[in-house]
Amino acid sequence: MPSGQGLVHIAAGLALLHHVVNENTARVETMIRKFHVLYVGQIELDNVGRDGTPANDRRYSDERLREAFFTARDIARHMDALGFDVLWTAEHHFQREGYEVFPNLIQLGLWLATQTKRLKFGCGFNVLPMWHPIRLAEDYAMADIVTDGRVIMGVGRGYHTREVESFGAPLLDANANREQFEEGLELLLKCFNEPQFHHKGKRYEAPPPVPYRGYTVEDITLVPRPKHLPVEIWMPIASGKTIDMMAKNGLKAMVTLNGEKILDDVIRAYHEACVKHGRNKQLGEDVIWGAGVCLGASQAEAMRIIEPAHDERYKWFAPFGFVRYADEQGRTWGTPGAPAKTPTLADGVAQKAWFCGPPAEVIDGIKSIEAKYPGLEHFMIHWAEGMGPKDFKEQLSWFAKDVMPAFRK
Repeated sequence: MPSGQGLVHIAAGLALLHHVVNENTARVETMIRKFHVLYVGQIELDNVGRDGTPANDRRYSDERLREAFFTARDIARHMDALGFDVLWTAEHHFQREGYEVFPNLIQLGLWLATQTKRLKFGCGFNVLPMWHPIRLAEDYAMADIVTDGRVIMGVGRGYHTREVESFGAPLLDANANREQFEEGLELLLKCFNEPQFHHKGKRYEAPPPVPYRGYTVEDITLVPRPKHLPVEIWMPIASGKTIDMMAKNGLKAMVTLNGEKILDDVIRAYHEACVKHGRNKQLGEDVIWGAGVCLGASQAEAMRIIEPAHDERYKWFAPFGFVRYADEQGRTWGTPGAPAKTPTLADGVAQKAWFCGPPAEVIDGIKSIEAKYPGLEHFMIHWAEGMGPKDFKEQLSWFAKDVMPAFRK
């Protein structure tokens, strides 16, 4: 029989083991458990695929372009019933080509909240240089109050010259665009976080020192302020400078359709920047990882189903630089020595940016990424722009039935 001292050591060892087991259990429980969908706002496109209608040649009537709003409602109701967590949409303007037709995400999210019970709606993303930050803050605050927190704030810098420059904001001048975005974010955060504030920068002064009812205005208050503070703000991960700015200001990160190598680089860079700014997180925490998904009886069948939609996506997006893959030497596609082509679906599958096949294989693929990041809670399905709503709803139903339960045990 152990001595008294031995019993003490045994008890201490058991306590340590219990602590380790609990920590490991907690770590598993905090991995992927929230499921999102990104719908950028395409209408149901015709003649899709690599050899289909050239993207620049597409034109649609007002009636056709309106369809996307009701598609969003139908998809939102379907997601709500299936147990998904968030539907993200994208702000864009002037898109007569039919790929991205939602100009106001807060209005859209507010309306969709009235059409559903519990699903949340993410702004992916409000293009901040095209907004006055105070107007954006007011609109968001109202949506946050009347939906009780079901609209999620997201901001971005923009990437369509046709949009950003037409609104009088810079984009061709990347430094000016960054400056305007960062000052706009500073003012937006003051609106949310300070009971009264004054801001004077290069582009905005709020309030100016004007006479008002017998006194000179020195500060203002956002009325109303959001109900849920601090406001959760998401942003797509872009350059190194952007990552540091995000971490400094407490912004959360979205990374979608990146190859495995680039995904790892940006998640680690974001984590390191957060630690640098005193925001201690687990690796992958406060990151939404998005990928393409198509279920089928086999990988070959799933790839056959999704390939025209995949190819339609890259006909539109590849010219904007949205091919985030690396070659075998770790060089980003499009940089010297690396491929500079429009990717095929086979490329995307090899890069683990797209997962195609039976549910068990898709689960294994997602888990192979999940295993690297102990803080990763969020997975997002990217709705390939060429897939019709009926087929996508069937994919969501299958995913909810046979994939999501593997992560919500």
